[in-house]
Amino acid sequence: METALEVYNDTEMRSPPLEVEVYNDTETRSPETQPIKRRKKKSMVWEHFTIESVEPNCRRAFCKGCNQSFAYSNGNKVAGTSHLKRHIAKGTCPALAHTQNNDNNQLMGTPYTPKTDTPRRRYRSQNASPYVAFNQDKCHQEIAKMIILHDYPLHMVEHPGFVSFVKSIQPHFDAMSFNNVQGDCVATYLAEKQNVMKSLEGIPGRFCLTLDFWTSKLTLGYVFITAHFIDSDWKIQKKLLNVLMESYPEADEALSLAVANCVSEWGLEGKLFSVTFNHPASNTAVENIKPLLCIKNPGILDGQLVIGNCVARTFSSLAKDVLEKGKDVIKNIRDSVKHVKTSESHEERFVELKEQLQVPSEKVLSLDDQTQWNTTYKMLVAASEVKEVFSCLDTADPDYKQHHSAEDWKNVEALCTFLKPLFEAASTLQSTENPSAVTIFHEVWKTQSDLSRAIAGEDPYVAGIAKTMKEKVDKYWRDCSLVLAMAVVMDPRFKMKLVEFSFSKIFGEDATKNIKTVDDGIHELFSEYMALPAPLKPTSEADGLSDFDTYIMETTGQNLKSELDQYLDETLLPRVQEFDVLDWWKQNKLKYPTLSKMARDILSIPVSAAAFDYVFDMEPREMDEYKTSLRPETVEALICAKEWLLEKDASSAAAQMSSAIKTEA
Repeated sequence: METALEVYNDTEMRSPPLEVEVYNDTETRSPETQPIKRRKKKSMVWEHFTIESVEPNCRRAFCKGCNQSFAYSNGNKVAGTSHLKRHIAKGTCPALAHTQNNDNNQLMGTPYTPKTDTPRRRYRSQNASPYVAFNQDKCHQEIAKMIILHDYPLHMVEHPGFVSFVKSIQPHFDAMSFNNVQGDCVATYLAEKQNVMKSLEGIPGRFCLTLDFWTSKLTLGYVFITAHFIDSDWKIQKKLLNVLMESYPEADEALSLAVANCVSEWGLEGKLFSVTFNHPASNTAVENIKPLLCIKNPGILDGQLVIGNCVARTFSSLAKDVLEKGKDVIKNIRDSVKHVKTSESHEERFVELKEQLQVPSEKVLSLDDQTQWNTTYKMLVAASEVKEVFSCLDTADPDYKQHHSAEDWKNVEALCTFLKPLFEAASTLQSTENPSAVTIFHEVWKTQSDLSRAIAGEDPYVAGIAKTMKEKVDKYWRDCSLVLAMAVVMDPRFKMKLVEFSFSKIFGEDATKNIKTVDDGIHELFSEYMALPAPLKPTSEADGLSDFDTYIMETTGQNLKSELDQYLDETLLPRVQEFDVLDWWKQNKLKYPTLSKMARDILSIPVSAAAFDYVFDMEPREMDEYKTSLRPETVEALICAKEWLLEKDASSAAAQMSSAIKTEA
């Protein structure tokens, strides 16, 4: 019986594949013919094989151990030695199996074991796993990447369990130390940093920075600095640049040192447009930042582009005031919810009673996370919808001892009335697209108007809460109204008209003065952009018409309206729901070449410094104890590299999906 096998050499590229025939040792061999002269054989396989002629011009290799034969030569074609190595290295030969050296396992792929009880068949080895040479450096890089992406501790490479696991997979893997993997992680960070720096080189506009402050149990501060900008395709983007440790986060120079370090390291000199942070700062700290901005207007815009009141922290502060006012009733509601949700039998009785009373409610009753104020709001809303069930629960559940009066439920509804607009406004910060200053302008204006009405109401409980909240809203409005209003002006659906309308409602008799402040500010800023040197035009554009444009400007300069005034005088666009203001400026950048540059920078100003998932946090985030034990440079490398690698993976996945869609189309 004989079997044929197609074999590919693992170390050489051969085409087409060679045929290897394995003969049973009981088959008759033909008389030996005159051997063909060959060069001296040097391969180690000839210690285990002999060459014998079986037919004219056909020789086969016979294993000294088990006497199986393998193709060697046919005419002038030589089969090579890969299949012979597999026979002796993978334990196929019974005679050599018990003495086989395990280190030889890396020579070849999965062996082929001939079957003697089946008819002759052909097997293709395309599905066999190809031999891959072990690369020590590549493994180190992948381990560093794994640690970065999954926040594993660097010391895990020294854990006995990890070492044993890796050795079982690859005995030749060199053990890694903490210092080894720390160096590999930093190297990964530096490589990715070069890619980020290259991607930022071609950004046409300016950069706006947000500073997100984290605390630690060691009283050290960590500043997460993120750049916000609009790319050449008029899409708003953001990129984490630095995670800097501040030994004295309360010092007046802490903010400015962090910003100065970032500007110097990333080459942002003359490109920094605004700074937004969520850390309480003194006037001195704010003054220290102003010289770093590229806009240094000593008049209207002096300091206005340093935004010390992050809107997410403002909303959280307002929500904290509301929850503090209602802390007693909230605790009672929380205890009732806890009674229901922490016992399966209690929840079954609650659900049965709800069905009997036919109380309609689609909200999910759940305990709140007291570090996230939105969860407390959702708990209160859900509990309020089933208040009838709680009122009767003691009749169905003898273990239930809580009691809520009608006044309690009235106060709960009042708390929800205040929290709802804050929740909706803060939720815009978690939208898939970066929230615009235009959106926040609407939300803050609406919140301020609602609070003014609540203060004027008759309910003293509601008025007391509203008064405390309005003081903080007024402060935010004083500090940020100019920046927010400038963004509104750059929206062709609103321009100065919405500013005039809203300010008349908010400021009353002082409306005219505040409206003039915005109008003067926008014109002062436009003057700075007009004074910037114009970029050099390609030679192809120098067709003589550019000289004609200069002639028109010189002869009619004083009578010609500026781009800004022309834009402001044009009719407002319809207020459609899906309007893309950045796309509108992209389409109109030739009509407004200078104004579009100013609009690009204004519309990239971020109103929140909080990360996407933490806009509802009640307190600043805290760096974990493990990372605070590491060197500051290592902490920055781990956090920034993770962010960049995840962005790269997401971008790659999006590109593949886009390519697949185009292919299907």
